[in-house]
Amino acid sequence: MADNKLNMDKINVNPRQTLKSYLRVLKLTKKPSREEFLTIAKVAGAGVLAAGFVGFVIYILMTEIPQWV
Repeated sequence: MADNKLNMDKINVNPRQTLKSYLRVLKLTKKPSREEFLTIAKVAGAGVLAAGFVGFVIYILMTEIPQWV
């Protein structure tokens, strides 16, 4: 049971240090160009459509196959 206990010594519980690390990452970021944004939007849209298509196929199979049996 003691092996499963969460070791709080290894977790960074200092909020100031955590905030500094978040700010450091934000300083490195930049606004994407229009071309980068459109590319990301296309890839994300394609992923949503692919997931929707797979879900639709599963739905059709789950509703039609029981009627055949």
